Amino acid sequence: MLQQTGSGGGLTVLLLQMAAIGLVFYFLILRPSGQARKRHAELLTKLKKGDEVMTSGGIIGKVRDIKEVEADGLKEVRVTVESGTATVIVERSRIVRVGSSAAVTGPGTT
Repeated sequence: MLQQTGSGGGLTVLLLQMAAIGLVFYFLILRPSGQARKRHAELLTKLKKGDEVMTSGGIIGKVRDIKEVEADGLKEVRVTVESGTATVIVERSRIVRVGSSAAVTGPGTT
């Protein structure tokens, strides 16, 4: 005689474990990164002339001008940053810090 084992219980436990892993992944990775992206976008919309900024390349300076230009059919906002005697034009999305508030908080940022 062959005896049937109840494998339906094992499948239910596996599905519950996968759901728990999905929830942990969402709350520890996806949700915080979405909130950081939203804070960064809000920080960049409030950007104005005279603000002290830091670019993703590490250049620290003051905003001299903000222009919206069209390149290859796409509208971009470019920011002119004065740093010492140099003037650099960067895309607005490349600014990571305005004043003393960091756009993305994480390990190593203050």
